[in-house]
Amino acid sequence: MEPEEFDSDVLRQFVMAFKKGKLKPIVKSQPVPKNNKGPVKVVVGKTFDTIVMDPKNDVLIEFYAPWCGHCKKLEPVYNELGKKYKNEKNLIIAKMDATANDVTSDRYKVEGFPTIYFAPKDKKNNPIKFEGGDRDLEHLSKFIEEHATKLSRTKEEL
Repeated sequence: MEPEEFDSDVLRQFVMAFKKGKLKPIVKSQPVPKNNKGPVKVVVGKTFDTIVMDPKNDVLIEFYAPWCGHCKKLEPVYNELGKKYKNEKNLIIAKMDATANDVTSDRYKVEGFPTIYFAPKDKKNNPIKFEGGDRDLEHLSKFIEEHATKLSRTKEEL
Protein backbone atom coordinates (compact mmCIF):
# COMPACT_ATOMS: atom_id res chain seq x y z
CA MET A 1 0.00 0.00 0.00
CA GLU A 2 1.45 3.31 -1.11
CA PRO A 3 -1.23 5.98 -0.58
CA GLU A 4 -0.72 9.64 -1.39
CA GLU A 5 -2.89 10.53 1.60
CA PHE A 6 -3.69 8.18 4.41
CA ASP A 7 -6.96 8.13 6.33
CA SER A 8 -9.54 5.59 7.49
CA ASP A 9 -11.40 5.64 4.14
CA VAL A 10 -8.21 4.89 2.18
CA LEU A 11 -7.40 2.04 4.57
CA ARG A 12 -10.96 0.67 4.33
CA GLN A 13 -10.81 0.71 0.49
CA PHE A 14 -7.44 -1.01 0.56
CA VAL A 15 -8.65 -3.77 2.91
CA MET A 16 -11.81 -4.33 0.82
CA ALA A 17 -9.78 -4.57 -2.39
CA PHE A 18 -7.40 -6.98 -0.66
CA LYS A 19 -10.25 -9.22 0.51
CA LYS A 20 -11.68 -9.31 -3.03
CA GLY A 21 -8.26 -10.24 -4.47
CA LYS A 22 -8.11 -7.12 -6.60
CA LEU A 23 -4.71 -5.85 -5.49
CA LYS A 24 -1.58 -6.23 -7.57
CA PRO A 25 1.65 -6.63 -5.62
CA ILE A 26 4.15 -3.81 -5.75
CA VAL A 27 7.28 -5.22 -7.37
CA LYS A 28 10.50 -3.25 -7.13
CA SER A 29 11.83 -3.19 -10.67
CA GLN A 30 14.23 -1.33 -12.89
CA PRO A 31 12.75 -0.35 -16.27
CA VAL A 32 12.32 -3.23 -18.72
CA PRO A 33 15.31 -3.11 -21.12
CA LYS A 34 14.39 -1.86 -24.60
CA ASN A 35 17.07 -4.00 -26.25
CA ASN A 36 17.66 -7.37 -24.59
CA LYS A 37 19.26 -9.22 -27.50
CA GLY A 38 22.74 -9.75 -26.04
CA PRO A 39 24.13 -13.16 -25.10
CA VAL A 40 23.21 -12.51 -21.44
CA LYS A 41 19.58 -11.47 -20.96
CA VAL A 42 18.88 -8.76 -18.40
CA VAL A 43 16.06 -9.67 -16.01
CA VAL A 44 14.25 -7.07 -13.92
CA GLY A 45 11.49 -7.45 -11.33
CA LYS A 46 8.76 -7.00 -13.95
CA THR A 47 10.25 -9.64 -16.30
CA PHE A 48 11.32 -12.30 -13.76
CA ASP A 49 8.19 -14.41 -14.30
CA THR A 50 8.20 -14.14 -18.09
CA ILE A 51 11.90 -14.96 -18.50
CA VAL A 52 13.07 -17.08 -15.55
CA MET A 53 9.79 -18.89 -14.87
CA ASP A 54 9.02 -19.53 -18.57
CA PRO A 55 8.32 -23.30 -18.85
CA LYS A 56 9.67 -23.38 -22.43
CA ASN A 57 13.28 -22.63 -21.46
CA ASP A 58 16.03 -23.68 -19.10
CA VAL A 59 17.48 -20.56 -17.46
CA LEU A 60 20.79 -19.94 -15.72
CA ILE A 61 20.28 -16.79 -13.64
CA GLU A 62 22.93 -14.80 -11.80
CA PHE A 63 21.76 -12.49 -9.03
CA TYR A 64 24.37 -9.79 -8.56
CA ALA A 65 25.06 -6.45 -6.92
CA PRO A 66 26.73 -3.73 -8.99
CA TRP A 67 29.14 -2.88 -6.14
CA CYS A 68 30.18 -6.51 -5.52
CA GLY A 69 33.82 -7.29 -6.34
CA HIS A 70 33.15 -11.01 -6.95
CA CYS A 71 30.34 -10.06 -9.35
CA LYS A 72 32.60 -7.66 -11.28
CA LYS A 73 35.21 -10.41 -11.56
CA LEU A 74 32.56 -12.85 -12.81
CA GLU A 75 31.11 -10.51 -15.47
CA PRO A 76 33.57 -11.25 -18.35
CA VAL A 77 33.33 -15.01 -17.63
CA TYR A 78 29.54 -14.83 -17.55
CA ASN A 79 29.49 -12.92 -20.87
CA GLU A 80 31.69 -15.65 -22.40
CA LEU A 81 29.27 -18.24 -21.07
CA GLY A 82 26.39 -16.35 -22.74
CA LYS A 83 28.28 -16.29 -26.05
CA LYS A 84 29.08 -20.00 -25.79
CA TYR A 85 25.40 -20.95 -25.43
CA LYS A 86 23.78 -18.13 -27.45
CA ASN A 87 22.62 -20.52 -30.21
CA GLU A 88 20.85 -22.88 -27.82
CA LYS A 89 17.14 -22.45 -28.50
CA ASN A 90 15.90 -23.63 -25.09
CA LEU A 91 18.59 -22.16 -22.82
CA ILE A 92 18.79 -18.60 -21.53
CA ILE A 93 21.78 -17.17 -19.69
CA ALA A 94 20.46 -14.27 -17.60
CA LYS A 95 21.44 -11.84 -14.87
CA MET A 96 19.54 -9.64 -12.44
CA ASP A 97 20.62 -6.78 -10.20
CA ALA A 98 19.14 -8.12 -6.96
CA THR A 99 19.67 -4.79 -5.20
CA ALA A 100 17.34 -2.92 -7.58
CA ASN A 101 14.75 -5.61 -8.37
CA ASP A 102 12.47 -7.92 -6.42
CA VAL A 103 12.77 -11.65 -7.03
CA THR A 104 9.12 -12.66 -7.33
CA SER A 105 9.62 -16.33 -6.36
CA ASP A 106 10.60 -17.33 -2.84
CA ARG A 107 12.34 -20.43 -4.28
CA TYR A 108 15.26 -18.24 -5.37
CA LYS A 109 16.97 -17.20 -2.13
CA VAL A 110 19.66 -14.57 -2.56
CA GLU A 111 21.80 -14.39 0.56
CA GLY A 112 25.08 -13.28 -0.98
CA PHE A 113 26.50 -12.05 -4.25
CA PRO A 114 26.77 -13.46 -6.78
CA THR A 115 24.13 -16.17 -6.36
CA ILE A 116 23.58 -18.42 -9.39
CA TYR A 117 20.65 -20.76 -10.00
CA PHE A 118 19.75 -23.11 -12.82
CA ALA A 119 16.00 -23.28 -13.44
CA PRO A 120 15.16 -26.34 -15.56
CA LYS A 121 12.15 -25.75 -17.80
CA ASP A 122 10.18 -28.54 -16.13
CA LYS A 123 11.13 -27.68 -12.52
CA LYS A 124 10.89 -23.89 -12.13
CA ASN A 125 9.93 -24.20 -8.46
CA ASN A 126 12.97 -26.37 -7.71
CA PRO A 127 15.94 -24.38 -9.02
CA ILE A 128 19.42 -25.80 -8.56
CA LYS A 129 21.90 -23.52 -6.81
CA PHE A 130 25.46 -23.37 -8.16
CA GLU A 131 27.68 -24.16 -5.18
CA GLY A 132 31.13 -25.44 -4.52
CA GLY A 133 32.68 -24.95 -7.96
CA ASP A 134 34.94 -22.24 -9.27
CA ARG A 135 33.04 -19.51 -11.07
CA ASP A 136 34.92 -20.02 -14.31
CA LEU A 137 33.83 -20.97 -17.83
CA GLU A 138 34.69 -24.65 -17.36
CA HIS A 139 32.76 -25.17 -14.10
CA LEU A 140 29.75 -23.09 -15.12
CA SER A 141 29.57 -24.94 -18.47
CA LYS A 142 29.77 -28.28 -16.69
CA PHE A 143 26.97 -27.16 -14.33
CA ILE A 144 24.76 -26.22 -17.30
CA GLU A 145 25.45 -29.47 -19.15
CA GLU A 146 24.74 -31.51 -16.05
CA HIS A 147 21.32 -29.92 -15.50
CA ALA A 148 20.11 -28.80 -18.95
CA THR A 149 17.02 -30.59 -20.16
CA LYS A 150 18.05 -30.34 -23.83
CA LEU A 151 21.20 -29.08 -25.52
CA SER A 152 21.58 -29.19 -29.30
CA ARG A 153 25.32 -29.79 -29.25
CA THR A 154 26.97 -32.97 -28.10
CA LYS A 155 29.52 -32.87 -25.32
CA GLU A 156 32.30 -33.88 -27.74
CA GLU A 157 31.74 -30.70 -29.78
CA LEU A 158 32.26 -28.54 -26.71
